[in-house]
Amino acid sequence: QVRLVESGGALVQADGSLRLSCTGSGMYFAVYTMGWFRQAPGRERERLAVISGTGRTTFYEDSVKGRFIVTRENNKNAMYLQMDSLKPEDTGVYFCAATPAGMYMPPPPTYNFDFWGQGTQVTVSS
Repeated sequence: QVRLVESGGALVQADGSLRLSCTGSGMYFAVYTMGWFRQAPGRERERLAVISGTGRTTFYEDSVKGRFIVTRENNKNAMYLQMDSLKPEDTGVYFCAATPAGMYMPPPPTYNFDFWGQGTQVTVSS
C-alpha cells in the first residue's frame, strides 16, 4: 500500500530555514503529482506547493511564493520542501500528499490528493 512519511520539522526562529522531506513507498513514485500542505491550529488544511511527476512543473500559493521551493528525486522516492525566511505564521503541521491526477493549471485541489503522510510539526518563533 502507499505510504508517505514526512520528516524535518522543528522549532526555528523567524527568518530561519528548514528543509522538509517526504518519502514514499508502495507506489511508483514518479507517476504521482505530489504536494505540500499545512494545517495551523484552528484552521483548515491549506495547499502550499505542488510538483508534477517529472518535477518540471511546480505551483506555489502566494503565501509561500519566493520563500519555499519544492523539488523531488524520483530515484529516491523523495520530495522536499526548502523553506526560507520563515515567519511565525508558517507554524503548523506540514503534510505531504500524492495524487495520480496529472499536473495541470490550476493544480489539483486538496481534496483530489488521495494519499497523505502523518505530518511533521514546524514551529516558527518570533
